[in-house]
Amino acid sequence: MDRVNYEAEGVDSWKNIILLYNSALKEVGTKLEILNDEFQHVHQYNPIEHIKSRIKTPESIVKKLKRRGYESTIENMVRYVNDIAGIRVICSFTADIYRIADMLAKQSDIRVMSIKDYIKNPKESGYKSYHMIVSVPIFLSDGSSDTKVEIQIRTVAMDFWASLEHKINYKYEGEVPEHIKRELSECAEMVSDLDAKMMSLNEEIKDGTEDEGTIATLRLIR
Repeated sequence: MDRVNYEAEGVDSWKNIILLYNSALKEVGTKLEILNDEFQHVHQYNPIEHIKSRIKTPESIVKKLKRRGYESTIENMVRYVNDIAGIRVICSFTADIYRIADMLAKQSDIRVMSIKDYIKNPKESGYKSYHMIVSVPIFLSDGSSDTKVEIQIRTVAMDFWASLEHKINYKYEGEVPEHIKRELSECAEMVSDLDAKMMSLNEEIKDGTEDEGTIATLRLIR
């Protein structure tokens, strides 16, 4: 079985690296939860539906290194694999995606390393999501270490589509029949239309609520 060559470099080194990535997930996850709580406090609204996190398996790490022509070592893993620690943020509306990304990027201890906006520029398959690679400092007893985390932000509908695409690709091992590709692409367009309509409806409701609040305030003043 393929695996990262951590035995040659020391099991303790491997465990230390995984500790850093797990700590980075907790750090970013906590930041997201605090931002969500603050948004609820200020605006009476939660932009985040739920958060998922995971550490990439050693097998997946090795496959990615091999595809890129690197040896399976801890040094190469840390240097060349950016999504070992991954967080997926699920939102209700497309506008929330950019709102959350902006709030995260403004945090003083987060360094944004790269951004891929697959919402404005979807993949050929129809895949949509907003990807950020960030670096966050992890403070341990012997010092700090900047650790990378991949953050994927998408709507509920986008996440549902992406989950189905992943299952299909796994089943067909990447050789997906053309008619299924076409149907997936059609579904992606439907998801985009749904997200747009839901966001439009939400804005209309918000505007109506704000108007009612203004009228109530004027009545009190009178």
